[in-house]
Amino acid sequence: MKIKFILFAAFLFCQISFAQVKDTTAVNKLSEVVVTGQFEPQSIKKSVFNVRVISSEDIQNLAANNLSDVLNQYLNITVRPSGTSGRSTVSLFGLDAQYFKILVDNVPLVNEAGFGNNTDLSQINLNDVDHIEIVEGSMGVSYGANAVSGVLNIITKKSSQYKWGITASVQEETVNNEYSLFDQGRHIQSLKVSHTFNKNWFVSIGANRNDFQGYLSDKNGVDYAENDGTRGYRWLPKDQLNGTALIAYHKDNFRFFYKFEYLDENVDYYNSTVQSGFNDVLGSYRYASDKRYLTSRYFHNLNATGKLFSQLNYNISLSHQKQARDVEDFRYYLSTKTEANNVTVKDQSMEVLYSTGTLNNFFSSKIVDLQLGYEFVNNRGYALVQEANNIMVPVRKILENYDFFASSEIMASERLSIRPGIRFSAQSQFDNQYASSLGLRYLFDKGIELRGSYGNSFRTPTFEELYSKQIFDGHFFTGNENLIPETSTSYEASLKKATTFSSGAQLSNTFAGSYLDVNDRIDMALVRFNPDTGNPEYQYVNISKYRMWNFSTMNQFRKDNLTFNFGAALIGVSQEIKNEVFASDDKFLYSFNLNASVSYKLPKWKTILSGYYKYNGRTQQFIEGASSYVLSTIDPSNWLDATVRQNFFKDHFEVTIGARNILDIKSVNQTGTNPNAAHASSGDVMLAYGRSYFLKLTYNLNL
Repeated sequence: MKIKFILFAAFLFCQISFAQVKDTTAVNKLSEVVVTGQFEPQSIKKSVFNVRVISSEDIQNLAANNLSDVLNQYLNITVRPSGTSGRSTVSLFGLDAQYFKILVDNVPLVNEAGFGNNTDLSQINLNDVDHIEIVEGSMGVSYGANAVSGVLNIITKKSSQYKWGITASVQEETVNNEYSLFDQGRHIQSLKVSHTFNKNWFVSIGANRNDFQGYLSDKNGVDYAENDGTRGYRWLPKDQLNGTALIAYHKDNFRFFYKFEYLDENVDYYNSTVQSGFNDVLGSYRYASDKRYLTSRYFHNLNATGKLFSQLNYNISLSHQKQARDVEDFRYYLSTKTEANNVTVKDQSMEVLYSTGTLNNFFSSKIVDLQLGYEFVNNRGYALVQEANNIMVPVRKILENYDFFASSEIMASERLSIRPGIRFSAQSQFDNQYASSLGLRYLFDKGIELRGSYGNSFRTPTFEELYSKQIFDGHFFTGNENLIPETSTSYEASLKKATTFSSGAQLSNTFAGSYLDVNDRIDMALVRFNPDTGNPEYQYVNISKYRMWNFSTMNQFRKDNLTFNFGAALIGVSQEIKNEVFASDDKFLYSFNLNASVSYKLPKWKTILSGYYKYNGRTQQFIEGASSYVLSTIDPSNWLDATVRQNFFKDHFEVTIGARNILDIKSVNQTGTNPNAAHASSGDVMLAYGRSYFLKLTYNLNL
């Protein structure tokens, strides 16, 4: 009943706005220019796709240092942090990060287990970001494999109106109620310097350090010597260093830029088990067997755009990326607080050579435009897998694909735009794959925009799904080299209305609906019971199905110094999961989400007050029990952030204070968490470490 009431209220609110007497498209005459999925940069109104933009102002208001800080607040997106691994991944419409592609300047971003997908959001620094673009739904024609539920494109800054720009900042943040200047809390420092040599050349260089000292909660830290299971941290300590460099050139119709990024990350794992030993030197002593996860990433991207034969527009990117993770095992002596017997092994890595390019503007006519493109991907993957008898074996494989795609944009009239497209992908490991799409946009009178799209896409199996092995002590989990790509079909429609009132207030309302169907979905499934040991054996197989429909509304009101946003979404998910013994029910399970944000600028002091709220409704899913799939329910949660931002000394000095997770959410209850039980039991899902407060000081010098 509560859901129906909220949806009815949202619908009524939007209908009232539709009935206003003065209508115009002024709301859409924004400075926002989008590039994701476009032939060339253009305004949001002209885009066939429904593009959502996260502005640099939103990033500043949130005092966001990485992508995880930002996406917590956005509709249909769920951030899934892990205190035990230090990773934060994203899901869209209930599909995890393997179906959602993350790009930097239109180039997929590598991680140690994949390319563009399953990316750790906490490793993506926002120090030089201009804005972020999100397109929901199948983008397989434009971005190839794994762009099933959508893409997120991070657009970085490549120019400045100033000759010199220097930005330095420090940020101190509590971790729940834990903070000290060096040993507890979150400590962030950043520096960026840019220089415009002349009207053609621009360079910038930056560095950012994010030192997260972990969260103890009910744990007792690294030096705790009692063997009662409370040594270590509830959320692991993490230290990140990001470096970026950019050089850009622009003359007439020719542009190029080269971007370099480096990431160095250390995550410390401190074992809760304390052991005892004795030798002649130390006598009786206590120690723990600890680990350190060492991650590094190199990102090179060279991009050039211009004209051929005075008419054709070209856009070419060449990228080399590598991300690797090493694991350092060591013995930590508690009495002396020293490490010994350090052994480092290469755990995972992915090295990618990538290139993509497009040609468009083949015709002088403004009615029809054609885009032809290619994509080349060479993935060199490495993983250390565990064979029987605890033998560790390295696996090295190369996965390649050669893609060609074509898309056309037809202006059937001043109001109607049609966008058909098709992609062919030649795969080294799998059968050739195809993607197709059809997009429509129609502009009605009174600022009403209608968009619709159809698309089919594919997701290729990950390196882990193909080659992983964990065989030890009766456990048997393996990959499967015979997996085939998943295929998907999606449909989307949206209606947007922009209204300007005589008072100068602006209102924008969007209704959207979508449907997604995924076949041959890959899951880890029970394949047999070992005839010798009787133990279950699990393997990745193409055995499941996934269907989703979504209805959402997004609304924005602006007047003078006030901006208010409200959104709501109702999602239904049907997921049939199988193994060789039993299968789950495929009924639709529903969840409701909403978000709201408000920003107000006090004119006299130029102080910006901001608040962000997100409600994640109850979600349900089937998980495997002893003899059947059990329905598991995750309780709802609420997230609220608030900030105050104030500039001083002619905008050279900026102070931001605020609080994250004001409602102090740490975990929510989940039923059915025991996979070996025939009946549901309860457990906790960690969402965050609770309320935190931060202070950010920024110095800006523009000459």
